[in-house]
Amino acid sequence: MTDCDLLLPCRDEGPALRGLLPRVPAGFQVIVVDNGSRDDTAAVAVAWGATVVSEATPGYGAAVHAGLLASTSEFVAVMDGDGSFDPDDLLPLLDDVIGGATMSTGRRRPVSRGVWPWHARTGNAVVLWWLRRRIGTHVRDIAPMRVARRADLLDLDVQDRRFGYPVELLQKATAAGWTISEHPVAYHPRAAGTRSKVSGSVRGSIRAARDFARVLA
Repeated sequence: MTDCDLLLPCRDEGPALRGLLPRVPAGFQVIVVDNGSRDDTAAVAVAWGATVVSEATPGYGAAVHAGLLASTSEFVAVMDGDGSFDPDDLLPLLDDVIGGATMSTGRRRPVSRGVWPWHARTGNAVVLWWLRRRIGTHVRDIAPMRVARRADLLDLDVQDRRFGYPVELLQKATAAGWTISEHPVAYHPRAAGTRSKVSGSVRGSIRAARDFARVLA
């Protein structure tokens, strides 16, 4: 199997990593980016053989960028480390990129009611409507799980270091003429003992929406 680095941006995700890391498919080298955790995120990651990178600057984009700089494989995958995704769903995304797509992304399919709160789902829909209207992107989710070549991601030079990172990524990838494929991926409740920084509260969703708006402006 082709090697691929798997970046997991994490803040206080120790309980989730205990269940997630044993399920990562062979061929994926895990890089956990510890973005200011106050729990045992780093210790759990090390215990399961993951590389740990510390990123003091808070923000999803800051964590992803730090992981990208630390990666060494030709292919890079990014996925939340909260246990809400099945790492096996990365395999068809990687196959697409090996087969010629510039990037392959996941489109969330909630496995049960309440997994994707209304405020987070609404914000996602508004952003995607705007991207379709403004630049003609065809994807139906903001790439919460994705695979691409490391060199392509570095060349794209995404600058946002907060929650606007995936929106800027899609904007720049579309403008650059990237071939983007999309697959449905199961979206599970996040692991017990963890809390979403975005969809876990209306306030978190509003903060993310503000970051999205700044990127879209």
